[in-house]
Amino acid sequence: MRDKPGAAELMTVNEFNEYVRECFSAAGDIVIKSMMGGYLVYLDGKLIGDIGGRELFLKRTPTSDRLLADSELRYPYEGSKTLMHVFDRFEDTDLIAELLEGMYAELPERKPRKAKYILMKRINQ
Repeated sequence: MRDKPGAAELMTVNEFNEYVRECFSAAGDIVIKSMMGGYLVYLDGKLIGDIGGRELFLKRTPTSDRLLADSELRYPYEGSKTLMHVFDRFEDTDLIAELLEGMYAELPERKPRKAKYILMKRINQ
């Protein structure tokens, strides 16, 4: 048991989400969307990770595996089939810049929405 709680443990979930956005915003447009009890984190339209509670989980890519080799790997939520890096080095701006640049290059482009979904969305407006 720790004597003093970490900074993230003292924040609300919304404060933590904003903290992640601020720390990562130098790398590009950071969007955090609520999804099934947690939050998805996007960098310039590409999904880079999840936020569960007050923890940030980053997707595994060659860059994240190399730069975060010493980080804990965990599932971001119960029932997940994807191990992810638990990220907690928010003060290391050089690491964040290199990490996000590499991850962005390695992650796939966002899939275009299907025409049927777009048509139904227009009809329901």
